[in-house]
Amino acid sequence: MIRAVTTAALSCLIAGLAAPALAQERDQNRAVVGVAGVYAPAYQGADDYRLVPFPVLDLTYGRYFVNTRKGVGATLLQGQAVSVGAAVTYVPGYRRRDAPVGVGRLSGGAGARIFADARLGRLVAGLSATRALTGDVDGTLVDASLAMPVRAAPRLTVIPSVSATWADGAYNRAYFGIDARQAAASGLAVYRPGGGLKDVSASLTASYRLNDKVTLGATGAVSSLRGDAKNSPIVVDPTQPAAFVSVAYRF
Repeated sequence: MIRAVTTAALSCLIAGLAAPALAQERDQNRAVVGVAGVYAPAYQGADDYRLVPFPVLDLTYGRYFVNTRKGVGATLLQGQAVSVGAAVTYVPGYRRRDAPVGVGRLSGGAGARIFADARLGRLVAGLSATRALTGDVDGTLVDASLAMPVRAAPRLTVIPSVSATWADGAYNRAYFGIDARQAAASGLAVYRPGGGLKDVSASLTASYRLNDKVTLGATGAVSSLRGDAKNSPIVVDPTQPAAFVSVAYRF
């Protein structure tokens, strides 16, 4: 299930989901579809992991797009080195069965996202802000990432990437907080975190073009919680790995 893929996993797997596009020239119109098997924590900080299928989508028509990384939206400014856009995207929560007993379910929902991507020589930098609009998730997330695609062979691109996520107090309280009702039901201490740096991540992606249509991808990543998020009573392991393998077809 998509909600089993945590926010941290999505953040640190950005480079992998973008690999087919980074390995090829930008097209005004393109259609790349595929599927990935994602191995990630059941929620950020959990001690249980899940292997789930996840779609890989990169559909572009002019300035409009449907993209696993960016959401559903439009590019408002497209230059040779910089692009700026806005989209509606999914903000993950977690299932009742995955959370500690008594904490309950955190329903994911839609979020409004603005983003800017820039090419700085061989580097690809990204900055985005997402505001939760629906579901039990609340607040705002700001993500920054830096990747460096390297053409290791004619068909092989390797992409090391680092990223960091800042979250406001509303998001951290929704995702990592424990209110009085949850404390009574779970036996955990009441916890009301504030905002700040939420996590830092690093990943390494290998993207291999079998031919002009089919691309294989594999990503390994690690994410580490920081600040008030790290100290939450629901966090069992603040530093966690995640991985996925994918196949994508370009029409």
